[in-house]
Amino acid sequence: MSELLKNIDARTRLAGTNKLEILLFSLGTDTRTGRCETFGINVFKVREVMRTPAITSAPDMPSSVKGMVSLRGALVPVVDLAEYVGVESGNPREIMIVTEYNGHTQGFLVDSVDTILRLDWSQMRVPPEMLTAKMGGLVTAVTELEDARLVMLLDVEKVLAETTNIDDSLQFVNIKPLEKLDDGMVVFADDSSVARGQIQRTLDALGVKYISAMNGRAAWDELRKLANYAESIGKKPKDLIYLVLTDVEMPEMDGYILTKTIKTDPAFAGIPVLMHSSLSSSSNQQLGKSVGVDEYVSKFEAQRLAETLSRVIKSRQSAPAVIGA
Repeated sequence: MSELLKNIDARTRLAGTNKLEILLFSLGTDTRTGRCETFGINVFKVREVMRTPAITSAPDMPSSVKGMVSLRGALVPVVDLAEYVGVESGNPREIMIVTEYNGHTQGFLVDSVDTILRLDWSQMRVPPEMLTAKMGGLVTAVTELEDARLVMLLDVEKVLAETTNIDDSLQFVNIKPLEKLDDGMVVFADDSSVARGQIQRTLDALGVKYISAMNGRAAWDELRKLANYAESIGKKPKDLIYLVLTDVEMPEMDGYILTKTIKTDPAFAGIPVLMHSSLSSSSNQQLGKSVGVDEYVSKFEAQRLAETLSRVIKSRQSAPAVIGA
């Protein structure tokens, strides 16, 4: 395991190829099989894996938040994932996974870490409704290993939202409805229920219609339906769609492949694609540009998202019509 702890940051970056690497870790025990529940987290979001340091308890925190640790001068909240997920675990949590994304750092206590698994996003499936209900939307994708273990990909954004007790309602107060909107809409894709909720609230505040999808594959299906409808009424898809807003990490088809698919299909010419992600490094933004992303917006910044959407939509509406286009 020492090699795993040393090399987390050195893993190959696979964005843009519809591939991902996930760090496997275990929580609790399945009472039916005697096996530990196996979860995964995208390596992009893992800063390091370490032995659990001394934790200082903090008042007025959810029970699953065990306190804070000091990492290189920064105070980091620590979440006991087994308690948060609601699985039984009598084992001491001696391993902490430190995650970092969109400017937030937190530690997750787990029973053990296993290995780093390289997969194609097409192998990751949308979780069945029964699992979604059982896990409260915590799992965004699932896949089955060769040894028949089911690996559940963790929605880190949901954990953060539910353990920080942050009231984000003020983010939407100053978002004003756009004026003189036509019948256009936004199509957006995100596998996180928390992120989808924020996008919906932003678009509702702007007064913009939208279609929501849980992954790139579902978004592409919706886009094709709109293209067929546009053709049936003598219009082009760009007459109906203001823009496409997409996350990066999604099961079945990620945001890079969705963008590339849109940009290489002449039917969708003239439709901007905005990437909305917690993976905000310059390298990820550059990868987005390489497949045709028009703009990049960080997650959980509703005001910035609203400003970007407003600007792009207004620009689309004011663009002169091209004869024969």
